[in-house]
Amino acid sequence: MSNRNTRSDPIAMLEDQPVQNVKGGSTEPVPSDLALVEVAFKGNRRARYGNTLGLAVEVGEHVIVEAERGIDLGRVVRYGDQIPRDPLRVDAFNDERRKIVRCATEEDVLNRVEQRAKEDDAFLDFQRRICARRLAMKPVDVEWQFDGKKVRFYFTAEHRVDFRALVRDLAGVHRTRIELRQIGVRDEARRLGGLTPCGRPLCCTTFLTDFAPITSQIARDQNLSLNPSKLSGLCGRLKCCLRFEHTFYQEMSSRFPRLGLEVIYGGQQAHVTKHDYLHEKVVLQLDSGERVSLTPDDVKSLPDSDGGLPLVQDESP
Repeated sequence: MSNRNTRSDPIAMLEDQPVQNVKGGSTEPVPSDLALVEVAFKGNRRARYGNTLGLAVEVGEHVIVEAERGIDLGRVVRYGDQIPRDPLRVDAFNDERRKIVRCATEEDVLNRVEQRAKEDDAFLDFQRRICARRLAMKPVDVEWQFDGKKVRFYFTAEHRVDFRALVRDLAGVHRTRIELRQIGVRDEARRLGGLTPCGRPLCCTTFLTDFAPITSQIARDQNLSLNPSKLSGLCGRLKCCLRFEHTFYQEMSSRFPRLGLEVIYGGQQAHVTKHDYLHEKVVLQLDSGERVSLTPDDVKSLPDSDGGLPLVQDESP
C-alpha cells in the first residue's frame, strides 16, 4: 500500500477510488428536488450533504461543501435512493445538516491539486517530527481542508499517545488549526487503498460503508482452513469478504446433518465426513472404505447406527 499519489493528470489526482454509480456508469443529473447527496474526499472518507439549493450536480462531479469552520471540496459518488439509510446508526442523518455550497470550478480543482503537493511535504515533516520525539505512532496520511483552515494528520498506534507537544510543533509550522486523529488498521487500509488477492480494489475503498465484526467462527462456519496468511487482508485483520456469504453457509448448515453422524447405508455402518454446500451433497464414509455422496434429505431418511428410526420421518400416508 502506498499513500503517495504520483499520477500527473490534475483531475485523476483527486480520484482516490472508482465512482460508484449504480446506474450502469452513466452520469445522470440529480433531480433539483433531491435533497441528499453523498460526497467522497481524500482517503475514501465520505459524508452526506443536503442539496438544498437544488443544484443539478452529477455523479463524479466535484462540489464545494460546508465543513467545520469553513468549506471543503469533494466528489459526488451517490445520491437519493442509492444511499443506504440505516436508522440504527447514530450518525445516520447527522451529516445532512451540512449543505452543498456550489459546484466546484476548474480553478477550485487545480487549487486542490496544488494542495496535494503541500500534503506530501506535510507528511514528510510529520514523519520526521514523530521520529525526533520518539513517539510510538505510525503516520498514515495528511489531509488539508480546502480552505486551508484545518489540516488533519492521521496515524495509528497500539496505545494512547501524548502528542500535545507534537501538535504545538505542527501548528507553529503550518499556522492553522491542527487535528491529530488516531485510526485503526482497517481505517488505514481504507485511506491508503490497495489490491486484494482476488485482483480487485479493497472492498472498503469501493462500496463498504461500515466495518462489521469479523470472527474466526465465520471462517469455521464456511469450513475454511484457519490459516492467517489466507484469511487476513492487507490490514492484517480477517477479510471483510468472509461475511459476504456467511448467511448462506449458516442456512445450509441448518439443513445438513452434523459431521460425524453415524447412519446405516446399504447394510453398512457409515458416518458423515464432509459437507459440500455448493453442490448440496453430503459425503458418507462406509466401513468398507467406500465413499458415497447423497443429498441432505437422503441422509436424514437413513436409520441411525443403532437401527433406530430415520432422522426425518416420512409423513406420507
